[in-house]
Amino acid sequence: SNQKMSKGTSIKEALQKWSAKNEQAPADATIVKLYMQIPPIEKMDAALTTLGNCEQLSLSSNMIEKITNLNGLKKLKILSLGRNYIKNLGGLEPVADTLEQLWVSYNNIEKLKGITVLKKLKVLYMANNSVKDWGEFMKLAELPCLEELLFVGNPLEERCSAENTWRDEVTKRLPKLKKLDGVPIVRQEEGED
Repeated sequence: SNQKMSKGTSIKEALQKWSAKNEQAPADATIVKLYMQIPPIEKMDAALTTLGNCEQLSLSSNMIEKITNLNGLKKLKILSLGRNYIKNLGGLEPVADTLEQLWVSYNNIEKLKGITVLKKLKVLYMANNSVKDWGEFMKLAELPCLEELLFVGNPLEERCSAENTWRDEVTKRLPKLKKLDGVPIVRQEEGED
């Protein structure tokens, strides 16, 4: 029936396909890639909770709007959700103690509320989103381990880059950052002219 046609792939179905292709039980896997499913995944449903050993999960290039059901992923270090329809970063609390990299480029994220729980986050790729102001950006200053940031294509970055102030402003605001938009940050050492 037509109704079935419009329904996205469930996580359970995607995991069944993945398991057949990789000849491995998803529960044992450390890397699980469920990107570009046809039809696309629309919901991070409860089947994700079976991935107790997963360290890297890719759900990029689907049609996901919300980050949900991460509570079983006790070992998750890298979460890839690029090219979806995610509007906010709520739902990350269950992986707050383990997540080191979050890849969310090409989504619809305007507000960074929810990201501040990620106390181990080292790498944030969030190019081509909708962050507009420094007030929002400054939530990133609450991430003690953040070393690498990809932020190109957000309205804030585009505005500041047009004025040639972007790298200086970010470097000032995030003193621990080592790499911005793919380029290492070179800081003047104290006492140098």
